[in-house]
Amino acid sequence: MIRRASHSLTLLEFESLSAKEGVRHFISTRLGGVSPPPFDSLNLGFRMNDDPACVLGNRERLAEAVGFPLDHLTVTKQVHGDRVRIIGTEQRGMGARDYEGGMSETDALVTDVLDICIMVLVADCVPILLYDAKRGVIGAVHSGWKGTAAKIGLKAVRTMCERYGCRASDIIAGIGPSIGPCCYEVGCEIASTVESAAGMTSREKIAGKSHLDLWEANRRVLIESGIPDASIETARICTRCRADLFYSERHHPGTGRFAAGILLSR
Repeated sequence: MIRRASHSLTLLEFESLSAKEGVRHFISTRLGGVSPPPFDSLNLGFRMNDDPACVLGNRERLAEAVGFPLDHLTVTKQVHGDRVRIIGTEQRGMGARDYEGGMSETDALVTDVLDICIMVLVADCVPILLYDAKRGVIGAVHSGWKGTAAKIGLKAVRTMCERYGCRASDIIAGIGPSIGPCCYEVGCEIASTVESAAGMTSREKIAGKSHLDLWEANRRVLIESGIPDASIETARICTRCRADLFYSERHHPGTGRFAAGILLSR
């Protein structure tokens, strides 16, 4: 990934998406904001017991750094489900300034509208960004283990194809920083559920536990959707290992949230 400094913020970008015209995107870090400990410092989540004024200030800093008006940001109330919502001009700004205004029970967004930044919040779960340059369509996906098992990435791609006439073979995808197989220890039932859905060979299980590879599971789900393997970029950055740079629930429960966002630009 490409690491950039913008204003006071440290942001990451996918190399594949950065090479494309007509789109801007970002993966935020926890650096450069105003939130006090334990949320220090660029917490973007309102429901984390952080001061709402700090969260709003952080979102304003992010919007300025990326280059879009804050009221053009659309955020959802994520529930670890598989619902994909199509975003039009009437949804521009929903959830930008508070949690209550966000779209309800939604974990993936797709749009073809210019100058709407669609964004998902994470702190170990997998953020996925999608872009079809030919049709001018983008997607942002929040995929925890439940969303991965439900193949939310595939469902977002299918929505892009069915609603906008995209072809999966034209879509490029970025799988962002999230908890890695090095640190994601889960129960055997959860591991088996996700691995079965993704068509993976089960990893060795010891004392009823297994280390789950959400990166590989989501890569396989995206390939199943029709996206070529060569068009999928995986950050391969573990949020728990790099809790200095990203928020991680496994490292510090009740922590803040970083974000992945994407917008079509003129």
